[in-house]
Amino acid sequence: MNKTLISLFAGFALLAAPAHAEDSPAVVDALSGYMDFAEYSSSLIWPEQIPKDDWNKVFIVDARDADQFAKEHIPGAVNIDWRQSVARRSELPKDRMVVMYCNSGSLSAQAVFALRLLGHENVKVLQDGIEGWKAKGGFEAHARASQPAGHQSPAGK
Repeated sequence: MNKTLISLFAGFALLAAPAHAEDSPAVVDALSGYMDFAEYSSSLIWPEQIPKDDWNKVFIVDARDADQFAKEHIPGAVNIDWRQSVARRSELPKDRMVVMYCNSGSLSAQAVFALRLLGHENVKVLQDGIEGWKAKGGFEAHARASQPAGHQSPAGK
């Protein structure tokens, strides 16, 4: 069966009756089929994987609530609460990478999973969320990770 068709069926079935998914062999089969094709790293990206100049090519989604977004967000991000990601999926481009984040990556991961089930394979979770992004240097994370660690060898003492 076509991977996209399986994903769409699973997504619609889950949305229609999430409390009864365990009772539906078709839902379980569709999810199992999706998981057979899913690769661990295909839906994850770390801040240091995106060079500073490439961030402007990425569609960034802050999946936190509006209050958290108003207090702080990654520059250029749009706010789509993770609970609304499926309903607002038409706002997401399909022709470039979409990176979704929350505080730590756990809620945005749920949204990304649902979106990928619905065929949005260009959507990724920003691993460790905005907190990890800030800790790693924000837009400078790639440059920082690409620099030598600064450790001296014992001979260099």
